[in-house]
Amino acid sequence: MGELLRVDDLTCGYNGTEVIRGISFSVNDGEFAGIIGPNGSGKTTLFRAIAGVLKAWRGRIIYRGRDIALIHHSELAKEVAVLPQLLEVAFQFTVEEFVMMGRYPHIPRFGRTTRRDLVEVEKAMEMTGTLSMRRRMISELSGGERQRCLLAQGLAQEPRLLLLDEPTAHLDIGHQIEALDLVKGLNREKKLTVLVVLHDLNLAGEYCDRLLLLSEGRIHSSGKPKNVLTYQAIEEVYKTVVVVSTNPISSSPYVLPVPKIFRGEKA
Repeated sequence: MGELLRVDDLTCGYNGTEVIRGISFSVNDGEFAGIIGPNGSGKTTLFRAIAGVLKAWRGRIIYRGRDIALIHHSELAKEVAVLPQLLEVAFQFTVEEFVMMGRYPHIPRFGRTTRRDLVEVEKAMEMTGTLSMRRRMISELSGGERQRCLLAQGLAQEPRLLLLDEPTAHLDIGHQIEALDLVKGLNREKKLTVLVVLHDLNLAGEYCDRLLLLSEGRIHSSGKPKNVLTYQAIEEVYKTVVVVSTNPISSSPYVLPVPKIFRGEKA
């Protein structure tokens, strides 16, 4: 299992203010890696830099041995699918039309969709459970349904690397599990490499092979969930008291917050 993505001494930010400071890590082919950290730690900034939306001030982001700054976006889009946190659609599209947009990197300029494009779109909708709503308008869908359509669009690209920015942020617990089960299944069965930003520490511990814990724009710790999600690390980074237990079914770490009332402190 070789290295697919490498972030090397990355520094970037906004309006002259550094948000990410000298971050370095790599993601192996077929890995399911997660980025966690409190609000303001730099998770989304790091995601935007890797996605090519934000330019690096220093350092490089290497995909399959090439600096992404030197790879044309249309070429990169054939292998890397980026799924943002929110789905905002300015125009009216059916679900099928929206998912078909994932095929655009594979369609030559002024070219037409082929049988292969139609097959991949159908396959992506089937995998995400959106096939039955193919004729519905995106604007009519619930948040959970839109999230599945966004995932279908990403899968229609036939990516080698899937970048997800808090894919469960606006979903209820049922749809959170459904979405991550789907991605984990693709990771295992199709060897799809996944890098995901997650807010929920328990979901991160349950689904990710490896975690990067960010604090103030730097990597505080990285490794297997059981080695990163310790009560010492969480209390230091999140500035709150927790108990870390073990899920009796999966043996994954499970984080339990301890409210001030149970610590003998005033709220």
